[in-house]
Amino acid sequence: MPLKKDVIVVGAGMAGLRTAQLLRQQGISVEVLEARNRVGGRIYTTQVAGTAFDLGGQWVGPQQVRLLKLADELGIKTYPQYHQGTKILSWQGKQRRFRGEVPWLSPLAMYELWRLERFTKKVCSQIPPDAPWNTPEAKAWDGQTLEAWKQQFFRSKGAKLFLDIVARAVCTTEPGELSLLYFLSYLRWGNGLNTLISIPNGAQQDRFVGGVQPLCQRLADELGQHLHLETTVLSIRQTDQDVIVHTNQNEYTAQRVILAIPPILAGDISYEPALPIERHQLTKHMPMGSVIKYVAVYDRPFWREKGFSGEAFCDSGPCVTTFDGCTSTGTPALVTFSDGAVAREYAAKTPEERKDAVLKQFSELFGPEADKPVAFAEQNWLAEAWGRGCYAGVMGPGVMTAWGPSLAAPCGRIHWAGTETATQWMGYIEGALQSAERVTQEVLPMLRQAAG
Repeated sequence: MPLKKDVIVVGAGMAGLRTAQLLRQQGISVEVLEARNRVGGRIYTTQVAGTAFDLGGQWVGPQQVRLLKLADELGIKTYPQYHQGTKILSWQGKQRRFRGEVPWLSPLAMYELWRLERFTKKVCSQIPPDAPWNTPEAKAWDGQTLEAWKQQFFRSKGAKLFLDIVARAVCTTEPGELSLLYFLSYLRWGNGLNTLISIPNGAQQDRFVGGVQPLCQRLADELGQHLHLETTVLSIRQTDQDVIVHTNQNEYTAQRVILAIPPILAGDISYEPALPIERHQLTKHMPMGSVIKYVAVYDRPFWREKGFSGEAFCDSGPCVTTFDGCTSTGTPALVTFSDGAVAREYAAKTPEERKDAVLKQFSELFGPEADKPVAFAEQNWLAEAWGRGCYAGVMGPGVMTAWGPSLAAPCGRIHWAGTETATQWMGYIEGALQSAERVTQEVLPMLRQAAG
């Protein structure tokens, strides 16, 4: 017989788990369905050389108050991301070493970066975070790529390189694949460009002791038997009285369904009746960003000994952005990312080829010691059947103004959560938590009204 609940939540990432917790705190009966064999979604902590490392989301900034509050409630501590020392920019085959936020570039490039900061601050103040498509310049900005705008706005190669690295590191995609409106909205949701790219007082300021996944696991433990792993949703059918969710394991009936998964994955489910055309089109036009994350563990932090912070930014090779990955317990490590087109290029190679390429580039950046890690791990998010990329869904030209309003709009008894629906910190764990709060407030009145 079908299992009957008040709400079915699809997806056991941070958004789905937090949504279930908030609803249960209000006395609502909930079942959570997850296709993977683990919880966490785009949060993934694993053991490398006997130490916990995050191969998914890992950082938290001081502005991300929901995530910090939840961690505090669950007794999980944070520690600062190491950033002291010299940084490296590898550009056009040459290395430039620098301290501070950006390397010394030409006077024209520095002037253009100052103009960029002023422009983004002004524009972000004009964008409604819950409806960027209502911005007065929305159609004009959404009608062009970030690449096209970059070529018009900048003349210097240095400023263009900076924006390329930002697009790849923050949105895990190429400037030519991003709508300018989407990019500016992303800055708005994340408290501005400087906050998104900074370590001190920025989005990369701190990490979690033991990794991020323990937060998800604590929420999952609260659910007990109401969490169902390896349960793939195949179809959702709505009636006047309820909604029936058919999976590879069982059939569930509820008053409401909340899909806390990326739009592209929601598009794989069969719906009866069919979703509104606007929502259907959105699922077909919002692919995931492209990223592969790597961790190399060493017997000592040799880069620190040489005065390096561990940070490096490269215009070629697999290592687009690199950081010190040493844990709170002192395990030495470097962490790096293949982002955007680089991720797609290296996803076509074997894991061993990727490892060799990463270690070769580490050696060029930090010295020959980098070629001999005691352990190495990677997470190719493009190969994830239930992810298809990371960090979040991205929008090309025309998508936001045409279908953006469908991101969070309910479709009958179907509701939407997940970081893509957030109006604060979209693309981040904080955004997933904000979406959980929003969707909970959305469905509670409907459930109470139905209860009489």
